[in-house]
Amino acid sequence: MSTQKILALGELAELSRRLRAEGKRIVLCHGTFDLMHTGHIRYLQCAKREGDILLVTVTGDVYVNKGPGRPVFNEHLRAENLAALACVDFVAINHAVSAVEALHDIRPNVYAKGSDYRMHGEDVTGNIALEQEAVESHGGRIFYTDEITFSSSSLLNEHFGVFTPETKDFLKAFRIRWAEKEIQQMVMSLSDLNVLVVGDAIIDQYHYVTPLGQTGKGSFPAVRYDSEEQFAGGAIAVANHIAGFVKNVTLVTGLGSTDSHEQFIREKLQKNITPVFFSFADAPTVTKRRFVDTDMSKLFEVYFFNGSPSLGEAEDKACQWLDANAGGFDVVVVPDFGNGFITQNMTTILSGKSRFLAVNTQINSGNRGYHVIHRYPRVDFISLNEPELRMAAHNRHDPIEAVSEQVGARAQAGQLAVTRGVLGVMMFDREHKSFFNVPALSTKVVDRIGAGDAFLSLAGICLGRGLPPEVAAFVGSAAAAIDVQIVCNREPIAASALLKYISTLLK
Repeated sequence: MSTQKILALGELAELSRRLRAEGKRIVLCHGTFDLMHTGHIRYLQCAKREGDILLVTVTGDVYVNKGPGRPVFNEHLRAENLAALACVDFVAINHAVSAVEALHDIRPNVYAKGSDYRMHGEDVTGNIALEQEAVESHGGRIFYTDEITFSSSSLLNEHFGVFTPETKDFLKAFRIRWAEKEIQQMVMSLSDLNVLVVGDAIIDQYHYVTPLGQTGKGSFPAVRYDSEEQFAGGAIAVANHIAGFVKNVTLVTGLGSTDSHEQFIREKLQKNITPVFFSFADAPTVTKRRFVDTDMSKLFEVYFFNGSPSLGEAEDKACQWLDANAGGFDVVVVPDFGNGFITQNMTTILSGKSRFLAVNTQINSGNRGYHVIHRYPRVDFISLNEPELRMAAHNRHDPIEAVSEQVGARAQAGQLAVTRGVLGVMMFDREHKSFFNVPALSTKVVDRIGAGDAFLSLAGICLGRGLPPEVAAFVGSAAAAIDVQIVCNREPIAASALLKYISTLLK
């Protein structure tokens, strides 16, 4: 049976060692192989001719980051499809982002890749260069096949119903206006930006539980505790997202005088982030503890915070710092969660000093009804969800376009984005009086927490760089689409992952 060809990765490495000792030439192929087609088969047949034994490693499901609905076929089915081919001798699932570690373990004589990988500079992940280094470090060589190639992503996008008709139409029209390489070059042009992030630090805690049902002596539900996880959220998460795309990030935020979580926060910051911390006089660092069931549904949330914290003398120091430094940054991004760190004096300085100011004023349980974008006298880019927009305008019923014009005009914003969940994003370019929509670019949602922060981060720095608003909305939407597939703020958006996701969308 073909399934007998499927081994654990460690078993495959041991088999390779024994076969090499017998004088056999080992060839390794690696990929996702989500939709087997003629190009794959010819590539594998060509690879087999380079040696005696053909081994194949297939990327595990959780490491496939190729766009909405991917992988279409799970890792076990993909491995079975490969094992069914006569030219393939053995298969293993590789639980890693790239083949680098597998190459160090398996040590093939030949590592075969398709001709489309020959130009390393066009590999947005940068993995192929690392993989070549790994195979050559053990005396092997990389080999590029010259067989006919097809794009699995193009075939899946077109024929497998990955996208809704609306999204298909959008992507088709977007491809006409913007080439894939052009968008990638725009994203890479962000790298020399110097960015300031100002906002509330938040510690997100997830307590994973299993519901047990209603208690025997009351009407409230009971749950069984399973495990817990802690994340660096709020402005920390925004800084981490941005740090993957730009040269330098400075984070200005407030920590509690008690339960500051400072060591944890410093450990979670990306290496190119410079933190500037100010301390509340009478509050902990804001902590949100969520109780989450096995389906990632949020059952209950507990806040640990002071609803009216005082910065005391630290406010004067923060204002002095912003007054002296805010104007020196290319872009200032403010995720304002309304938890007390950003005072009215600070908003005045940020509006007056920033070269380009991107702001989100988020509604949450701790500030509902008291926190709107109009606390900022001037903003260049506003990112709000629809309830936040309508609350700012005190307008529940008018068309969203009319409300956007009203809010954008009062804040003197050049652009305003309205994030709408499954409806995607509407971008209003006030300068040119134009509206355009980007549909939701993900069909898989694991956790929506943090998606708006990912959008603000990428769309904000794109607009700050001067990229077209339509491109900024698309890039920000792609970042949000990746983020909803990540639990809370477990990891930031990586440049390589975003570029690969965009590449898949535009196939």
